Amino acid sequence: MIKSMTGFGIAQIELEDLTVKAEIKSLNGKQFDCSVKLPNSLRNFELELRNVISEKIIRGKVDCLISLERKDSSSATNIKEESFINTYNYLLSLAHKVKADTSGLLEYVLCLPDLRNNESQMTEEEQKQTLLSVVNTALEELNRFRETEGKRLEKDFEKRIGVIAALLEKVPLYEQARCARIKERLYSNLKELDIAEIDENRLEQEMIYYMEKLDITEEKVRLRQHMDYFLECMSKEETQGKKLGFITQEMGREINTLGSKANDADLQMIVVKMKDELEKIKEQLANIL
Repeated sequence: MIKSMTGFGIAQIELEDLTVKAEIKSLNGKQFDCSVKLPNSLRNFELELRNVISEKIIRGKVDCLISLERKDSSSATNIKEESFINTYNYLLSLAHKVKADTSGLLEYVLCLPDLRNNESQMTEEEQKQTLLSVVNTALEELNRFRETEGKRLEKDFEKRIGVIAALLEKVPLYEQARCARIKERLYSNLKELDIAEIDENRLEQEMIYYMEKLDITEEKVRLRQHMDYFLECMSKEETQGKKLGFITQEMGREINTLGSKANDADLQMIVVKMKDELEKIKEQLANIL
């Protein structure tokens, strides 16, 4: 099973007077890179929170936002009075200087989150357990998102590997005619040299050697093996993104060698189509865990 590195998870816990909310999103990245935004009252749990996220996410760029919202209907009990007065007076003086309308200033300042007392009245251990609970729930949702996206990508990979395999099956159709055309071209070139006498045995030996250099049997076998291994790795439980990337590199080498040995327009067209499908696989692999 493969997973996408792109995902989103959200969860919240409703307490008696407080709502604790966690939003986590992840994007593709070569390493684990986590950004955590916490209310001041929960800052001392940041390191532990990062460790929990790194165990579940493993790789990718992660943004985690934790917010606290009080349910009190009385706004006055939640206001930091001194900060509110200072902010209101400052904004009021700026409004007077530019002759701006101040009729909605009070409502605006009341909505500023930094002027509210959002600190929880829970003990430190209760804060920790609540925080970890809501974050783990958000991580579970994010991982479900990653698995769903991974299944979609898996089907796309299977489709494109199937296309490459079908193109590989067409190669033998052109091989025999290709060899005949190459031999005919070589004999034609020799005739143009107008050589009086040709050692037919030596010519045949050289022809065999030349045709062996252009033989693509090994490349076909190895490419087929790489494709089978790619499909096998997709079905395993552990993360396979990097390994699948290495396999596509090997597939690319075999396809490139097929192209360099092809010496035939029809085979070159098949090779180009293979490369196109492989590039599409590589693009999607950048988002695989």
